[in-house]
Amino acid sequence: MGSGKGYGKTILFGEHFVVFGLPAIASALGSYTKAEVRVVEGKGWEVIDQRLATPGYKEKKYDEAMQSIKNVIEHMNIDVGCQKLEITFSGDLIAASGVGASAAQATSLARAINDSFTLMLDDEKINEAAYEGEKAYHGTPSGIDNTASTYGGLIWFVKNLKGGKNIIEIPQSGKKMPLVIGNTGITASTVEVVADVRKLKEANPVRFEKIFSVYHSLVIDAKVALLEGDAISIGKLMNQNHKLLQDIMVSGELNDILVDIALTHGALGAKMTGTGRGGLVIALAENEEVQNKIANAIEAEGYDAWKTMIG
Repeated sequence: MGSGKGYGKTILFGEHFVVFGLPAIASALGSYTKAEVRVVEGKGWEVIDQRLATPGYKEKKYDEAMQSIKNVIEHMNIDVGCQKLEITFSGDLIAASGVGASAAQATSLARAINDSFTLMLDDEKINEAAYEGEKAYHGTPSGIDNTASTYGGLIWFVKNLKGGKNIIEIPQSGKKMPLVIGNTGITASTVEVVADVRKLKEANPVRFEKIFSVYHSLVIDAKVALLEGDAISIGKLMNQNHKLLQDIMVSGELNDILVDIALTHGALGAKMTGTGRGGLVIALAENEEVQNKIANAIEAEGYDAWKTMIG
């Protein structure tokens, strides 16, 4: 039997802005998906999915998940015509939109296959296999999710708007920091929200250029703060980033409510993450005691929350 892990991820800075060529910063989460691969009699492969998940997530993503697994197996040149793979997924990453669950699944599978068949692949090759898995979910993925899942830590990402290779750097964080993820329970269409932002930009180009300029300075400062492990500065910059996301009309009412709950209960900073208009909120905590306080407060208001680490 072989086993492997793939880490979840969150966008710390830059969702939506990244679409227009501005830098984004993602961080792997401490939470992970674990894959185990056993070679058994028969042929083909079967999946036992024991991951925790938000209601309906695994059902909605089933076809994509099966194609992703097929992509990884084929990319790694594993012959399932004369043997059968029993693939079990588990771990403490809750499968949900916005936490890189698909990349964590693909990465963990690649590592488990590598371990089971003693392929001796390095992280670069594992990342390539996970990227192939991500194609089932995203068509042409950016690569940021599978890179965070494979290498862990921070990811500095800049999209090449001319269609060339994207810039992906892996800076080293100054320290690990506690994070709370709050779930509004609402799922918005990424395609629709991105299109709305583009329309607003086209209608208000001067206003958006000013917002983009403010964000660009902010993300540069955030990179420095993350490298230095300066949690207080990171928190302040998260608050500023959330305000900019409000300005471009992507933060929903429940996002703002969860941000306020987190800040009221001691968060150093909080913001929506991902698509917005629902989805997830992240809150940075000074220590585990405050982390627990924030998570408990969010759950007391009837929303799901879970605790993890970034950096």
